[in-house]
Amino acid sequence: MDSITRVPRAQASGTVVLVAGLLVIVGSVVGLLLTGHTGVRYSADHGDTVPMWVRWAPALVGLALVRLVPAGRDQAAPHTPEEPRAARALRAEALTLLASAVLFAVALRLAGGGEPAHTLLKLPLLLGVPAVLFWISRRRGTPSTFLRSAAPPGRRWAPWVAVAGWFGVNYLSPLSMPLPTDAPVAEPAALALTLLVGFVVNGVVEEVFYRRWLQTRWEALLGRWPAIVLASLVWAAWHVGIQGGGPLPLDLASVLVSQGVQGLFLGYLWSRYRRMWPILVVHGVVNAAPLVAPLL
Repeated sequence: MDSITRVPRAQASGTVVLVAGLLVIVGSVVGLLLTGHTGVRYSADHGDTVPMWVRWAPALVGLALVRLVPAGRDQAAPHTPEEPRAARALRAEALTLLASAVLFAVALRLAGGGEPAHTLLKLPLLLGVPAVLFWISRRRGTPSTFLRSAAPPGRRWAPWVAVAGWFGVNYLSPLSMPLPTDAPVAEPAALALTLLVGFVVNGVVEEVFYRRWLQTRWEALLGRWPAIVLASLVWAAWHVGIQGGGPLPLDLASVLVSQGVQGLFLGYLWSRYRRMWPILVVHGVVNAAPLVAPLL
C-alpha cells in the first residue's frame, strides 16, 4: 500500500509494527552480546555455531542489491480494498494466517521439534488453514483479487543479481558458511528424494505461506517494510523448535538475529520483484547445501 491509499490509522499501525519489530531484533542482538552468546546455530542437523554477524553479511549484501537493481517499474505494495466487505475479509485473512504462524512456532517448541512433529504440524497449519480460509473467502464472494499483483515488467534478470551476490558472500567469501565435508554420502536415489521432499516441505511451503500469503496481506494493511519485518519475525520464531535446546529467551534471540535477518532479505526480494523463483532458489540452496557439500 502506498502513502496515497493508506489511511492514517494504518500508517500509525505500520509504524508501530516496524519500530517494535526492529527493536526486537536489536534487543536480541544486545541480549546475546551481554550474555556472551554471540555464536548462533545455522543448521538443525548439528549444534555448531558461527558468530552472528557472519549470518548478517549475505543478507545485508542481498538487501543492498535488491534496492540497487529495480526490476523496471518498482512494485508497489498491494492496497487495502475500498469496499468494506473486502477490507474486512483481508483483515480476517491476515490475522488468521498470523495466528496460524504463531501457533506453529509454539506447538513445535512444545512438541520438542524434530520429526514427525515438524511435518505433522507444518502441513495442517501452513497449508491446511490457508486452504480452508481461502475456500471460505471464495464461498462468500470475497476473493483477494487485489493481492494478485503481477511482477513488474522488464529486467527479468534483475533478481539474479541479488541472488548471486547473496550466494557469493554466503558460500564463496571469507564469511562463507561452514559446510560438512566428512558427512556420510547418501545413495543418489535417496539423496535426490531427500532433496526433493525437503525442497517442497520446507522451501515451497514456507515461502508460499510466509511471503506470498502472510506478508502480502500485511503489506496491504500496514505497508511494505512493516509486513516484511512481521513475516520475518514469525518465520524465524518457529526455528526455535528445531534449533533450540537451551533457555527459551536465548534460543529465541538466536533465531531472530539469524533467520530473522535472513527473512528480511527474502521478504524484500519477494516484495520488490514479486517473483517466487528467487526466494525459492535462496531457500532451496540453504537447505540443500549441507547435503550436497560432501559430494564436492
